[in-house]
Amino acid sequence: MATLSISSLAGLLCCLAVPALAQGQKATLPDGEGKALVEAMCVSCHQTNLIERSSGYTKAHWQELIGTMVDLQGAPEQEQIAAYLAEHFPPHTRIAPKLVPGPVSISMREWVTPTPGQRSRDPVEAPDGAIWWAGQWGNLIGRIDPATGAMKEYPLPDNAKPHTVTPDAEGNIWYTGNKNATIGKLDPKTGKITEYRMPDPKAKDPHTLIFARNGIAWFTLQHSNMIGRLDPKTGEVKLATSPRAKSRPYGIKEDSKGALWAACNGSNCVLRVDAETMAVKPFELPHKKTTVRRLDIASDGTIWYVNSGRGRLGRLNPETGGVKEWDSPSGPKSHPYAIVIVDDVIWYNESRMRPDALVRFDPKTERFQSWPIPSGNVYAGISRHIRATKDGKILIEQTATRRIIEVTVTGRSASR
Repeated sequence: MATLSISSLAGLLCCLAVPALAQGQKATLPDGEGKALVEAMCVSCHQTNLIERSSGYTKAHWQELIGTMVDLQGAPEQEQIAAYLAEHFPPHTRIAPKLVPGPVSISMREWVTPTPGQRSRDPVEAPDGAIWWAGQWGNLIGRIDPATGAMKEYPLPDNAKPHTVTPDAEGNIWYTGNKNATIGKLDPKTGKITEYRMPDPKAKDPHTLIFARNGIAWFTLQHSNMIGRLDPKTGEVKLATSPRAKSRPYGIKEDSKGALWAACNGSNCVLRVDAETMAVKPFELPHKKTTVRRLDIASDGTIWYVNSGRGRLGRLNPETGGVKEWDSPSGPKSHPYAIVIVDDVIWYNESRMRPDALVRFDPKTERFQSWPIPSGNVYAGISRHIRATKDGKILIEQTATRRIIEVTVTGRSASR
């Protein structure tokens, strides 16, 4: 195996262990042997991070976390880094979720993807039953055979840095080139990759992609503030800019009438996109601190969304514009992130809790239930996209520890 330099080791540690701060902001670390080593590498990372916002670990568990990011062989400095972090950032429960008991039982099956440090994310089921994921920092996409556990990774063109992966009806696997402004298509049978480039230099960051029922691909471009569509038959890409400044379109779904709905991660809105004209209409949501990572659509057409900025779950009536919200169990700082609806029951996660909590909400009873999401012996998760399989299982992930997880509802108590 390749030997990593200490700059690679510490840089990856600082970038992956904890949530990001604003660019240019520096973490303040306590004095001690190892501080200079950790601090120097953290502040040289593309985004500085605040280690204090982790849940803290023992030395062994800091080493385990680092081991999910890099190959430790030939890097003895990791002992010094782990010892420093364990001394100054030991385990604590200040950001533990408020777990809510309830009538439903679940089981979780997990896979650890092969390449360290890749930030495995956005698992999805293909038509043949295989599970695919995007390894964003590893610049790859991968496939799991759920029957055998066998995994295969496919390297992508330089600097693609895929943000999501989505199969089409024919079994081709599409990804968003978040860093090289492309949409890519992989033919799993041949390994051939076809790239579709953005027609506008302002369209820099394809983000989340879905296929509409008519076979057209729709995608968001978060920081470009755009919605895009791609016709796989012709390769033509069209773009529309959101009329809401800095709305930062994020998650996207199609409703039963063929319209597209996109979440606003930068403003208190969701966006409706006309599939024919690409006209974008914002629907304003209450409170200026509302931001929405992702949304989904129930069988009755209502839009359910995570209010990430305020720690709430919300419902929008697209006909009247009426909104109702519920406080998430772990409170206003829980940062709900991913969401999926299965049999009109809402599932989402609280991403700023450690462990990351999986939450179930039954709209009929308006009751919550939640579970901790496993991540080995460390809680460095985050599920960034939740999608359902054709038989109603739920696919989640823990990006920092390379885990892809399949959630199955195993029972329901008659006493509740």
